[in-house]
Parts: sequence; C-alpha cells; structure tokens
Amino acid sequence: MIDKNVVKKIVDEWLADKEYFLVDVEISADDKIVVEIDHADGVWINDCEELSRFIEDHLSRDEEDYELEVGSAGLGQPFKVAQQYVNCIGKEVEVLDGEGRKLKGTLKSVEGNEFVVTVNEKVMVEGKKRPQKMDVDHRYRMDEVKYTKYIISFK
Repeated sequence: MIDKNVVKKIVDEWLADKEYFLVDVEISADDKIVVEIDHADGVWINDCEELSRFIEDHLSRDEEDYELEVGSAGLGQPFKVAQQYVNCIGKEVEVLDGEGRKLKGTLKSVEGNEFVVTVNEKVMVEGKKRPQKMDVDHRYRMDEVKYTKYIISFK
C-alpha cells in the first residue's frame, strides 16, 4: 500500500513555490489516491494536470499500481484546513457547532484554531419591549465544530 506521507511529501514539493495549498490526501485500501488542493482564487485544471504528472513522475507503477485523482476542494464542501477559513473571511458561511446548532453568517476573522462568525439575529435590548436585530459575534474552535462551509450565493 502506498504511504500517505510519501504522497504528501511529493505534493508539498510541488506546492513549494506556488500559492496553492494542500487540503487533503486520501488513499483507499485498493490504492486509489485522491489529492485535493485549493487556492484563494480557485483551482485551474491545468494546475491539477501538472500536479498529477508530477506525482506520477515520483511514484513507480512497477512497485505499486494505483489510481490517481487530483482536484480542487469542492465548493460548498466542509472546510478541512485553516487556510480555507482564511480565504473565506468576509464571505457567508454555515456552521454546525458541536452541539448540533446550525447558523449562517459572515466569517469575520480567523486566528490560529479559532474563528468568528457574525450573525444578524434578534436580541433583547434593555429598555425595549421587542427584540432588536443586531450583529452578534459567535466564536468557535475549528476542532470543536462538526463543519463549516462556504455558502454559494447567486445574488
């Protein structure tokens, strides 16, 4: 079976002088290798082809037969790495927290393993009889949410 760390090392070598970043490497029991990369401005098919050829040049099919798939992290799919959060600052996201609550808001900031989502919600204000709509910041840790994903909007 092909070692995941070997594939990651090959991908990291290709990424070294580029603005792309590695999202995930998965290797199935039957040696299907799936590599996901991303970029702040999106992923070009030519770059996926180039990375695929680079990986094939560094792995020997004589030693281990494999199937290789290189692509971009899917739009609307849950984030897997911190750089995906950074790239979506200012954009609308959906968060499913560790307790199963789902909210939609604007990704305001990212610091280390924490991120803040601003949600316009009704809040009781002292001196008012009815709740008022206000922006409320919700702070999360990436490793404590079930998922965070970019919301595709055609507005």
